[in-house]
Amino acid sequence: MRILIIGGGGREHAIAWKLAHDSRSPELFCAPGNAGTADIATNLPIGADDLPALLEWAGNERPDLTVIGPEAPLCAGIVDELEALGLRAFGPSREAARIEGSKVFAKEVMTAAGVPTARGEVFSRAEDAVRAVRRRGGPLVVKADGLAAGKGVAVCQTAAEAEDAVRRIMSERAFGDAGERILVEECLVGEEASILALVDGRNTLMLASSQDHKRVFNNDEGPNTGGMGAYSPAPVVRPELWPVIRERVFDPTLAELRRRGIAYRGVLYAGLMITDEGPKVLEFNCRLGDPETQVILPRIRGDLLPALEACLDGALTPDHIEWRDESCVCVIMASGGYPGSYRKGYAIEGLREAQRIENLVVFHAGTKRTDEGTVTDGGRVLGVTALGPDLRKAVQKAYRGILAVKFDQAQYRTDIAARAL
Repeated sequence: MRILIIGGGGREHAIAWKLAHDSRSPELFCAPGNAGTADIATNLPIGADDLPALLEWAGNERPDLTVIGPEAPLCAGIVDELEALGLRAFGPSREAARIEGSKVFAKEVMTAAGVPTARGEVFSRAEDAVRAVRRRGGPLVVKADGLAAGKGVAVCQTAAEAEDAVRRIMSERAFGDAGERILVEECLVGEEASILALVDGRNTLMLASSQDHKRVFNNDEGPNTGGMGAYSPAPVVRPELWPVIRERVFDPTLAELRRRGIAYRGVLYAGLMITDEGPKVLEFNCRLGDPETQVILPRIRGDLLPALEACLDGALTPDHIEWRDESCVCVIMASGGYPGSYRKGYAIEGLREAQRIENLVVFHAGTKRTDEGTVTDGGRVLGVTALGPDLRKAVQKAYRGILAVKFDQAQYRTDIAARAL
């Protein structure tokens, strides 16, 4: 079996790593992949956003399955295009992917479905948004409508901060066309959690809980990033909350999409705030999370491929996923300066030493293989990921791995999972 994995980050390395251990031993291709995927797959010199080149390769090579990691190609409709070629692709259609591609669309769906979420207003002119911000006062959350690589959300404690965010997104065009419209929302109070689910159009299989650390510095300080670490399970998702999340979040959202003629297949990711009033949706994503994937997939016992195929066949059941009891922790090693400007090309040392630690794997993200060895090639560079019998031991093992790996100007948080502990 031949599988194409689209993307080149830690999420895609984790997907490739899991599929490489499948009992069917599929032949893997990654576009573009990274230095880590090069060990288990054939990397292709095609960017994840180069749809014409991806479709040309797929049309010629006819992979049995394509798994799309990032949101951009999903929102651009790559699943529709692959299916038009008669190929099987894991991920939602262009229309279904709007649940992430447009925060305004997602809010409309949630409102129509009665899904608990933050109260908010939509603006297409900066001056109108500024007036509303001044009227409401802080704290507020300002969100760019479109895709912004996980950085288009500003949590603002004061009205002045919210005004700055409005101007940065709408007037200065910090995220380009993604900021043509914005959402200004109330700031929900509680603890965040990520619940990802496999969906086959009708049936939903929720995956293990996790929690992401979005801020760049310890104690959740500094700007938002794509994610500086994660852990699974998240204790804040207590057992009694699982049926609530299914019945109040996933079921009505998917039913509303069906009412609009949209059959959702793939992964639906709910970013939740666990408040005193219960779970409320912060955002939906149309794909596996990064770095959440790096702590969820290692906890799956056995094969992943049958579950992906069942999503496409409308045959998903709870039996498709069996969980290990261990906890899992991922700590991201990033380039100095991230999420702002940073330099590339620093040599990475200690990867072999880290991976000698039992039940530890280093997932590559922003890396590249050169004649001199593996070097940094992005903002988030590595995800040092460890399984342990409990969360505390998994944390300790992950930081043992961190200490073994070195590159110039490396930065990482030292408090991943501290809240849970």
